[in-house]
Amino acid sequence: MSKFAPKKQHLQDVLLHYYLIKKTAVETYPLLVDVYSDHAPSEPTRRYWFQRFKSGDFDVNDKERDVEESSVALDVDRSTVGKRLHALEMVQKAGNWVPHALKEKYIERRLVTCEMFLRR
Repeated sequence: MSKFAPKKQHLQDVLLHYYLIKKTAVETYPLLVDVYSDHAPSEPTRRYWFQRFKSGDFDVNDKERDVEESSVALDVDRSTVGKRLHALEMVQKAGNWVPHALKEKYIERRLVTCEMFLRR
């Protein structure tokens, strides 16, 4: 068995290809499982991308989603999405979900910026 693990971008490109050749999200499942086995996109993921393509949005790059959009796309309750984000230590700031604690490189970047401003 192949150790190939497709990146998300690759799978989104494949879904767009199937959409353009007039396959439905349901019809793509056996095709994707045959090629990607365990890495095949889930049913809610396929449905999300096909709805997006149908609306005329062919950009296969992920867009930031709020909790409501994520809950609809994943077909789960919105409180479940919120709980998982909090479990990942994410907080909402300025409308975006970000890690609660800054990573070391961002702390250093802030320090350098502050020192630069103090020298002025």
